[in-house]
Amino acid sequence: MANSTLTKKRSTAYGSTVALKSAMAVTGAILVLYLIAHMYGNLKVFSGQEAFDGYAHGLRELGYPLLPEQGFLWIARIVLLASILIHIYAVAVLWRRAARARNDRYQVKKRVQRTYASYTMRYGGVLIAFFVVFHILHLTVNAIAPGGKSDSPFERLVNGFQPEFWYVTLFYVAAVIAVGFHLRHGIWSAMATLGANKASRQGKINAVAVAVSLVVTIGFLLPPLAVTFGLVSK
Repeated sequence: MANSTLTKKRSTAYGSTVALKSAMAVTGAILVLYLIAHMYGNLKVFSGQEAFDGYAHGLRELGYPLLPEQGFLWIARIVLLASILIHIYAVAVLWRRAARARNDRYQVKKRVQRTYASYTMRYGGVLIAFFVVFHILHLTVNAIAPGGKSDSPFERLVNGFQPEFWYVTLFYVAAVIAVGFHLRHGIWSAMATLGANKASRQGKINAVAVAVSLVVTIGFLLPPLAVTFGLVSK
């Protein structure tokens, strides 16, 4: 009986709003760090094909021989996938709870400051999910190949963002902008969850959130737009 009660209490604690928000904050931080690292790698395109392909190849051998070839990449993929699934689960549960609270006639109404980014989180998240699938099939798996398939990551990127494939570039731009809004609101919410969002710090936190989202957005937009406008070519 005691064990059953303890298990129930642990289950309730893990499913609490605070726990779910903390899970969102931690997994969000993992995803932000990945985005920054990925953005850095993408910017290698401005150093030419040899540098870009060399960087991509280096990722496959990172940690070798302690890890098998592509071992680090698979570890990173598993961590990222787990982070994404936990993040989505936490968002879905919290959204359902908020919806039930709004529908409760006895619920005390509170005025909450909402930014444009907060309104676009749900729909932007759907767009980002579709984009991630397309992005993997396009530039990682090489299953979707506008402009032609290639074993070279550099050539796949350049082929895919040629002017005649403007719709690919447009989709990429829209998704990256959605990521920027998501980051802006997510960083702010994460800081609030972790207790750093005090009145005296709100200005600095907002500045950090805006700066990070702008850097990531611009950093991801530069390579495809540079290809589309002829600044990077094979």
